[in-house]
Amino acid sequence: MPFHWALLGKDRMALFSFIQSINTTLGMSIFENIIFEIGQENFKIVKRQHVIGTQISESSMQIIDKIMTNLETTEQSPNAENEYELLKNSISTTNIKRRLTKVDIYLESTDGNVYLIDVKTAKGNSGEFKGLKRNLLEWKATALLADNTKTYHSLLGIPYNPYEPQPYQRWTLKGIIDVKDELKVAKDLWDFVGGEGAYEQTLKIFEEVGLKMKKVIDAYFENFH
Repeated sequence: MPFHWALLGKDRMALFSFIQSINTTLGMSIFENIIFEIGQENFKIVKRQHVIGTQISESSMQIIDKIMTNLETTEQSPNAENEYELLKNSISTTNIKRRLTKVDIYLESTDGNVYLIDVKTAKGNSGEFKGLKRNLLEWKATALLADNTKTYHSLLGIPYNPYEPQPYQRWTLKGIIDVKDELKVAKDLWDFVGGEGAYEQTLKIFEEVGLKMKKVIDAYFENFH
């Protein structure tokens, strides 16, 4: 990026590239792995990158298409509870193969509640959230077809709130995601998985690692002065 280097300097661009790399690594692997480890303290079964199933009821797909159309045309507001009942009642013997994305984090409690979590970055656009909503619905429909003795909850897990101390308010969520039942951000996510205080404890650990790594990171940037 020669123009950026000329304008800002190699040291600043190195810092920018480094932070971008850290953001990608945290989002793709670190957060997910930490949530997986913490979840084992509080849930009966914990899995990561879990294949929820390969088939979905044809009538469930029709229900999902109708829900998405109604949401996009604002004929109805997102309501995870009502949508779940529609999906539960739509299971039929006519099934179709469906290749779904893997569940980032699968949590099953002792009372038969299953939580299917899609760990995502903090800022998504409208198109992305529509795709994520459909994914959440398809996860539940597929899980119900495989085993309807459990209760399934699918949600987006966002590790931090970029708007803090203001609440997470992403206009692209509105009318698509049920904020109450399909979204957990920052403290809500970490404390849900790890119990009260897990968010602050995890931040403290990150700070401790940062202090231990300070000399290594400083030495890396010395190469660009």
